[in-house]
Amino acid sequence: MPGGRGSAGTQGAQAGRYAAGGTRAQPGTSAAARTSAPALAARIDRFLRHIAVERGLAGNTVAAYRRDLERYATWLSARGITGLEQVGPADVSGYLAELSGSTALAASSVARMLSAVRALHRFAHEEDGLPADPAATLRPPKLARRLPKAITVEQMERLLAAPGTDGPQGLRDTALLELLYATGARISELVALDVDDLAEGAELVRVRGKGAKQRLVPVGSAARRAVSDYLVRGRPALAAAGRGSAALLLGARGARLSRQHAWLIIQAAAERAGLGAHVSPHTFRHSFATHLLAGGADVRAVQELLGHASVATTQIYTLVTVDTLRDVYVSAHPRAR
Repeated sequence: MPGGRGSAGTQGAQAGRYAAGGTRAQPGTSAAARTSAPALAARIDRFLRHIAVERGLAGNTVAAYRRDLERYATWLSARGITGLEQVGPADVSGYLAELSGSTALAASSVARMLSAVRALHRFAHEEDGLPADPAATLRPPKLARRLPKAITVEQMERLLAAPGTDGPQGLRDTALLELLYATGARISELVALDVDDLAEGAELVRVRGKGAKQRLVPVGSAARRAVSDYLVRGRPALAAAGRGSAALLLGARGARLSRQHAWLIIQAAAERAGLGAHVSPHTFRHSFATHLLAGGADVRAVQELLGHASVATTQIYTLVTVDTLRDVYVSAHPRAR
């Protein structure tokens, strides 16, 4: 296993970049500091370092917190509030009311922003010594439950067969699609794989998920064959154009395949398979979970394979399979209608 991934030193450096709002800004100086009071910005910066280093949250998650809290800091500053100790429950409620009244924000975005605000105030109270948490009793708006969109097994078979070429890039594309469906990995997790993350003859793959957590996921025979073909006949040709990257999936120039490029590969395969634009990288993850549960897999085993922290997140897929069973029952049982 490659060393140094997810280390405190690396995460600390990342936290500095996230708090700074990008690598061009001076370390420790967030965009919040340029739009709000220094004390408020400093408190936000400490919180961002805390969630990056102490809690080990992923870089994209920390960046999302930063953006949401900079918006909050700007709102507070515009009302003459220069520090979190001046914030009361009415202020937090007022901010939520303004967010909820915006036609430009979805309910899910409002809930995410409020979650960041609540986490900041909880940190300031529990870790930074503020006497009260003005957001403690505030609850996010209730979200409509959205069921994950999976495709059928037959549609997945068409999608996996779509690359249809033995060239280096075609072999890579087939390996990418097969691994997505075989492991249920997020696209960011898959493109982050190195060759060394394949274990026991590629029967297992080491996946690094959110919060630098690792999990071992079995790889089925079809995906193993696709990966083997790519490693033998595809990757060497792609690697020859680069500088010896350790990445499993390479682009045409021999560097690690980007998430954006992987998304384009999936879109092209979906079009060739006649599935349209509704297929995304997460379609593979949703289909992986739905098909496993429909086949009788235990929900907690699927939770481990997906890397979900809570089984409640995984249980939403059981609703999809129950809906399918209900449709079958209604269409097939003589007294169901």
